[in-house]
Amino acid sequence: MAARPRPSSDKARAALHEAMERLAAGDQAALEEIYRLTRVKLFGIILRILGDRKEAEDALQDVYVNLWQRADRYDPARASPISWLATFARNRAIDRLRTGKVRGSAVDIEEAAPLPDESPLADALLVDAERTAQIHKCIAGLDQRTQSHIRAAFFDGKTYAQLAEQAGVPLGTMKSWIRRGLQRLRACLEASEAA
Repeated sequence: MAARPRPSSDKARAALHEAMERLAAGDQAALEEIYRLTRVKLFGIILRILGDRKEAEDALQDVYVNLWQRADRYDPARASPISWLATFARNRAIDRLRTGKVRGSAVDIEEAAPLPDESPLADALLVDAERTAQIHKCIAGLDQRTQSHIRAAFFDGKTYAQLAEQAGVPLGTMKSWIRRGLQRLRACLEASEAA
């Protein structure tokens, strides 16, 4: 049985779909949101085709300029927003190859057409961003001492021994503090997923 998509990925798809509709209606803020939600994936597609970071940056800019001018052409009945945008970006990159705007490190046009895109989908990136935000929110709910120890251990790479020495406490005490903090953090994350 196929796994059902997580509710947050559904939210991400809905947010991108809604932004595309707003852009087609002329809402300039929607273009900023679409850019924020899709730039990583689209840049990856373009970079794979063009093989040059500077060229890919220029092509990505062209994609969003063209998107602003042609957003009303998007038909949700034919493709998801991210699929349509990925195809749009791929076509813009191939157009640059055809017109000779790209330096020699690009792939041949024949090779670019079937080139797979292995980067994460925009909705997966949104899910990751939502999870990261939830983790930081739950960490912020811990007492200050526990927050600083967990951040130092897991974000700064400090060992429990280093933290114990800095705090002037036995190693076992530091381990207990962090273990209890992680238990509270897990409970917070599980509660947010259940909501």
